[in-house]
Amino acid sequence: MSNRDKVLASAVDAIGHTPLVRLDRITASLGLEGTILAKLDYLNPGGSKKDRAARGIIEEAEASGLLKPGQSVVELTSGNMGAPTVYLLLTLGTGLAIICGIRGYPFIAVMSRGNSPERARMMAALGAEVVLVDQLSGSVPGQVSGGDLALVEDKAKEITEARGAFRADQFARDGNWRSHYNGTARELWEQTDGRLDGFVDFAGSGGTFAGVSRALKELNPEAKCFVVEPEGAAVLAGQTVSNPDHPIQGGGYSMPDLAFLKGLQADGYIQVTGDEARQAARMLATKEGIFGGFSSGANLAAAIKVLQGEMKGKTVAMVVCDSGLKYLSTDLWAEL
Repeated sequence: MSNRDKVLASAVDAIGHTPLVRLDRITASLGLEGTILAKLDYLNPGGSKKDRAARGIIEEAEASGLLKPGQSVVELTSGNMGAPTVYLLLTLGTGLAIICGIRGYPFIAVMSRGNSPERARMMAALGAEVVLVDQLSGSVPGQVSGGDLALVEDKAKEITEARGAFRADQFARDGNWRSHYNGTARELWEQTDGRLDGFVDFAGSGGTFAGVSRALKELNPEAKCFVVEPEGAAVLAGQTVSNPDHPIQGGGYSMPDLAFLKGLQADGYIQVTGDEARQAARMLATKEGIFGGFSSGANLAAAIKVLQGEMKGKTVAMVVCDSGLKYLSTDLWAEL
């Protein structure tokens, strides 16, 4: 019996143990040989796979003594529809707000005034103290620039020092990748009864890929794990950035030195265009009833590519990272 079958003590305990679904209608419609399995992490309490990282970071800090009872937690939760890096920070912030609220840590969400009011209201509704930082002179309301984000970062550092707070940082805290090593990967293995040949993942912080690939290769040394990136921004594959304004939020933002990927050897690097991710996300919704976002579409597009190539006839897993509800105002759905 999984956690999802029991009465849980809190929403924190509902993080993880998400369903795994066969995408047989998609593979059949495309004439593919093999199986694609989708891990529905958009069903986590905060609506994304980042709930796992948030929980992992907090629990690791508790265990190590870095986070004391009642201590404040600080993190940037800025994000706008055109900035993949800060989008990651927004989704992590939702999970942090949930976990900190339940466990009694004051959570301070530092945001730019360039974010929509709905984002600040969401964080406040989850119990966070929201600190809004003015944009640079000349910045466009509703669009958080790199300069705006730098101001938010400075403010977050200031608050962390002034309040003796713990700074959650998904790019540096090992609790991120370990949450997938101990959670996501083990769940995939158990749900497939060990019959899993590969994994594809759109790299953001690198935590999901690092955790799952490490564990999966320990369980099955023959398993193949592929890093997915936007075409024109595939820096992890060693390519020059030619399209920094790609629409696939959550990754591909010119960070070739992701800490969690150091020393890891991917079995391949797959590039996906914005249109491929968009069409795959729409296919996921219409054929399988799974309403995912841009990165989920990128994962599906990549899984299709590997089944058309070296993984033909194999079973490949992917994560549905978050819900398509977050993208209703973008061109992912706006044209429909």
